[in-house]
Amino acid sequence: MKIVIAPQGFKGSLTALEVAQAMASGITRALPAAELILVPVADGGDGTLQALVDSSRGKILKSRVTDPLGRPVEAQWGSMGDGQTAVIEMARSSGLALLKLPERDPLRTTTFGVGELFKAALDAGHRKFILGIGGSATNDGGAGFAQALGFRLLDKDGNEIPRGGAALARLSKIDRTHADPRLRDAEVTVACDVNNPLCGPTGASAIFGPQKGATPAMIKELDAALARFAEIARRDLGKDVKEIPGAGAAGGLGAGVMAFVDAQLRAGVDIVLEAVGLESRLDGADLVYTGEGQIDKSTVFNKAPVGVARLAKKRGIHVIAIAGSLGEGYEQSHPLGIDAMFPLVSGPMSLDDAIQASRRLIERAAEESMRAVLVGQQLKG
Repeated sequence: MKIVIAPQGFKGSLTALEVAQAMASGITRALPAAELILVPVADGGDGTLQALVDSSRGKILKSRVTDPLGRPVEAQWGSMGDGQTAVIEMARSSGLALLKLPERDPLRTTTFGVGELFKAALDAGHRKFILGIGGSATNDGGAGFAQALGFRLLDKDGNEIPRGGAALARLSKIDRTHADPRLRDAEVTVACDVNNPLCGPTGASAIFGPQKGATPAMIKELDAALARFAEIARRDLGKDVKEIPGAGAAGGLGAGVMAFVDAQLRAGVDIVLEAVGLESRLDGADLVYTGEGQIDKSTVFNKAPVGVARLAKKRGIHVIAIAGSLGEGYEQSHPLGIDAMFPLVSGPMSLDDAIQASRRLIERAAEESMRAVLVGQQLKG
């Protein structure tokens, strides 16, 4: 039996590759002769960097860059196995997780560090980029990203505006004269799983600003600042990005990368599954295993397990999912191609204990689910 194992990471516990290896160990105990194909995946958010590097046999690199408040931070980025494609998770340099709760301030936070990671990848010879933009602490429309790459964002007096979302209200001109010339050869694909426009009641500031520390007054200020940015970008860069779905992702970084580096926005899971070549690796498969930390009603919004199941179902392959837990609405994933789901915890256990025991629990769930498959085969026979 050929089985493809394509889970994403269990956040705070194991990487996607480690989860796949644990599943493989459990399946082998039930079916030693199984042919197992391990394909770690992600959906464009946390874990995308590791999954793409692991799947392509690439490598993780580190660069010292700027955090959301301008402090130095060592951030990881990846080089895929083709030696040409760089993988950048913006949250590694400009993410909300880098700030303590009292430090959250989208008026000041910057994407400058993302631009520095981009520049580090250019310096290393990369010209293709996969950029994951989930988990941001910023609301600057990608202004800091652009400044790190040589764009000058000027006020009416010709002075560079400060970093941060609020300063965009003073933007009068975007000067690309000194932008890194290597950007002309860059091919940038952005993993984006929201469809919000840049501004307005469903825009970056209104929807995502509160989780980044924005008060109602700050939201109004930031929304006006992003509208100003969109106006100047349309005039000086020839890019009208204000209403494009996904422009509001990551505090407007979606709009910024479209305007500054002509990036293409795509669903994160589609980017990852294409990059790891999952579709071709399903050839001849009899069964697919996938999984994530929790399967619930949010999983149906094109998260990795549903993305994997969609490709499997195109070929008529059954899909089993293993999850840390099954939350409210998990059953909504059945019609989307996940035939059966197995949670890790079968009795009382704290979250910390479950995380510590996650490898053993995944092995056990994989083994028992595989035994159930074998029983089904015998009954069918």
